[in-house]
Amino acid sequence: MPTLYVIPSSLSENNPSGKLSQDLLNVLHSLNTFVVEGEKNARRFLKSVNYPHSLNELELFELNEHTKAEEILHYLNPLKQGKNMGLMSDAGCPGVADPGAELVKLAHELGFKVEPLVGPNSIILALMASGLNGQSFAFNGYLPREQKDRIKKIQWYERIAKQQKQTQLFIETPYRNLNLFEDLLNELDPNTMLCVAADITSQNEFIKSMPVYKWKKEKPDINKKPAVFLFL
Repeated sequence: MPTLYVIPSSLSENNPSGKLSQDLLNVLHSLNTFVVEGEKNARRFLKSVNYPHSLNELELFELNEHTKAEEILHYLNPLKQGKNMGLMSDAGCPGVADPGAELVKLAHELGFKVEPLVGPNSIILALMASGLNGQSFAFNGYLPREQKDRIKKIQWYERIAKQQKQTQLFIETPYRNLNLFEDLLNELDPNTMLCVAADITSQNEFIKSMPVYKWKKEKPDINKKPAVFLFL
């Protein structure tokens, strides 16, 4: 049966294949049709993991926030023709904080096999390394851009964290990391445990957990770096 492979990609450009299994690379090297978040990033990633075929002969379909719903259905035509294909995001696992979920949903509706491959995911890696509750946790995506709305959400999620003993996870656009970090320090209880995980899997990886009051004395260098924030 034609298969849609859900393929994690590297989180770090300076370590593109360090967290990728040989099984994943074998599947990746066997395909020439992909749905990707961005063509340029996809070609760069494939080249970095020694993709054995011509990059000029790839069949690539872009799926991102600008893709129209009616286009996505046509992206599955290779499966209908009996070809296996891959789904990749710019970084990490497709379908997790990523528009690829819509393609996977359609593949299921049409009866195709969907096979996820094992690979790096910044959200799970941050949780693993945080020391916070991994039995009950919630990923909340991006907080609001407007500060007053963002503060309300921080306060709301802290109440949930305390009431349910549930780890709360967030990501942010890298150039707004410092704004979010300052709001967390100002709004969270001083004894709330806060973890900051940035540049995961890179040579500059930074992961640290400690109470908010200690963070106020130690400001990490996370400006414009991909980061995950967790608190409990």
